[in-house]
Amino acid sequence: MITNVKWNNVWLLFLSQALFQTASILVITLSGVVGLQMAADKNLATLPIAMITVGTASMMIPASIILKKLGQRKGFMLGTVLGVLSGLVSWYGIIQHSFWIFSIGNMLLGAYQGFTQYYRFAAADTVPDTAKSKAISFVIAAGVIAAFAGPNLAKFTQHLGAVPYAYSYFSIILLSILAFGVVSLLKLQKPINLPINETLKKGRPLKDIIKNKDTILALLSSATAFVVMGMAMTTTPIAMHGFGHPSDSPATVIQWHVLGMFLPSFFTGMLIQKFGVYRIIFTGIVLLFVYILIAVTGAGFTNFVAALFIVGLGWNFLFIGGSSLLTKVYRPEEKEKTQAFNDFTVFTAMVISSFFAGTLYNNFGWNGVNLVLLPLLLVTLIVAIKMMKARKKNS
Repeated sequence: MITNVKWNNVWLLFLSQALFQTASILVITLSGVVGLQMAADKNLATLPIAMITVGTASMMIPASIILKKLGQRKGFMLGTVLGVLSGLVSWYGIIQHSFWIFSIGNMLLGAYQGFTQYYRFAAADTVPDTAKSKAISFVIAAGVIAAFAGPNLAKFTQHLGAVPYAYSYFSIILLSILAFGVVSLLKLQKPINLPINETLKKGRPLKDIIKNKDTILALLSSATAFVVMGMAMTTTPIAMHGFGHPSDSPATVIQWHVLGMFLPSFFTGMLIQKFGVYRIIFTGIVLLFVYILIAVTGAGFTNFVAALFIVGLGWNFLFIGGSSLLTKVYRPEEKEKTQAFNDFTVFTAMVISSFFAGTLYNNFGWNGVNLVLLPLLLVTLIVAIKMMKARKKNS
């Protein structure tokens, strides 16, 4: 019975993730084009998408505090309310043709994402240590549903009504209400009472946890995954528009990209158990190098599909690998602050890269956007190789 309850929670978190990701992918598919139409300064076209990451980074630490105070179920329910507000504000911004109101609506979706980022850790908390990587990868695998639902919902709704795209964002309200109902069914354990010793209650100082080499690699892996993926997703719709591809082509490319991101999640956890987390992270980095190679060698539809699919694969291996590695570096009493610091740092890096994405594209084109990522990949690769060698030496 206990085992059933544990995996029932994982299934509910999987469904909640699917509903959020559907809304997120819809926004990623459309917000660059909507921003391009509404922004007076075309350098700001990617700002609405960048505001998603601003909202996420801003909410990571508050969400951690809220989840600790209210409990995960109530905290996740609060997150879906932010999703409802996001759809409402974005819809109103489009109706009023207000670029800034629309951008705030996107930021609210990012705030919602600040709560959903803890779904994977909540799933890991409910299962035995040997199954944590499987639980994390399974929740992330919910994006496979969103890979089909998000782009198709965008295609179906973008021309509904008198104002294009308005009802696409209105659909986020409905998705968030459904997610509210799902997370309300969660039966998550309350925090275990720790020993009275005050030092043990608080755990080690955060700076001591960060000094751990595994923490550094976990953080660097997730940050690299999101920066590269974020730059690719943010600029792809605009780049395809600039290369003369049909208006519905980006939705298809994003769909393949999201499949690359989430389809491997059904077996990434098993691969980590079989080959080890360091090798999976290393493979993810290599895949991102392959993405850049494909991206800079052509601008045809096939190039975009292949490049975005492979960057999705690389993201999957790096993010799940980094998340799994992170669960090994903290004690139970250190969980909230370590998770919050990790995801806050990751999304802050993504915010910075997203803000520069539009300017980089306007000044250096699609190739420039991709080539600027090479130094980050090289640093992550060097750290991963050092950790692999150290692990092999100690084994």
